[in-house]
Amino acid sequence: MPLYDCMLLLKPSVKQEAVMDLITRIGKHAFRKNGVLTEVKSFGTVQLGYGIKKLDGRYYQGQMVQMTMMTPPNFNSELYYLNKEDRLLRWLLVKHRDIKFGNDFFGEDDSKSELRSFRSNLFENEDIEEDDGDEEYEVDEQSETKEA
Repeated sequence: MPLYDCMLLLKPSVKQEAVMDLITRIGKHAFRKNGVLTEVKSFGTVQLGYGIKKLDGRYYQGQMVQMTMMTPPNFNSELYYLNKEDRLLRWLLVKHRDIKFGNDFFGEDDSKSELRSFRSNLFENEDIEEDDGDEEYEVDEQSETKEA
């Protein structure tokens, strides 16, 4: 099963109990589909880049929550009930990619050799002359005096 992040942006006035109720409801829905809720992060109240207009006003702040879960691929289409949720400003479901960083990218045994070859290639090209680039910005003093 693929790993998904469910980002929830809730209204700033929503109580913590209501937030936990919504997270529990989504987690139970994932569990019914043989999914697993692996992590929940709360980012607290965040300032928004623009106002989000809802029926009861415009919001410039929101409570951000990230839920990481393993669910079947068709789980995305079953979250339609979040569109009718009064407490939510926005929600987004993002699928994790198989991206590796650092030594995981190179593998266990060849990571040091790859890094050494990169470092040696980096310092081999030091004899290349650097161009100052001043020729682009030469100013014709005669044309400046004519304009003034």
